[in-house]
Amino acid sequence: MGGMKEWILYLISVAAVIGAIVLWQVAGPYYEVGIASWYGPGFQGNHTANGEIYDMNGISAAHKSLPFGTVVRVVDLDTGRSVVVRINDRGPFIKGRIIDLSKGAAEKLGIIDKGIAHVGLRIVRWPAGE
Repeated sequence: MGGMKEWILYLISVAAVIGAIVLWQVAGPYYEVGIASWYGPGFQGNHTANGEIYDMNGISAAHKSLPFGTVVRVVDLDTGRSVVVRINDRGPFIKGRIIDLSKGAAEKLGIIDKGIAHVGLRIVRWPAGE
């Protein structure tokens, strides 16, 4: 590729492919977009809202309203990376955030250092009885 125009067209096509992959991953009957954060050491060993003992190295999450036991795919909309988590706690309690991930889930998503990410949520499985 030689010129600037070709590079721009190439970058646009790559962005379109990545965007299509991300949309495919998050499309579904329930979809939410917002900011994800993570929580860890200060809560380790405490009870979550559903009564479980919080394991910061496990793969779980807190959501304000989804039923406990709901399994959700969280996709980082900037990178396309994703992680599947089970809702077992309530939160986040900071305005503008839609999900708090356990430290283990945040590591898989690659957001430990950033602390937050622009994400999309899609239900993978509702809890039994829903």
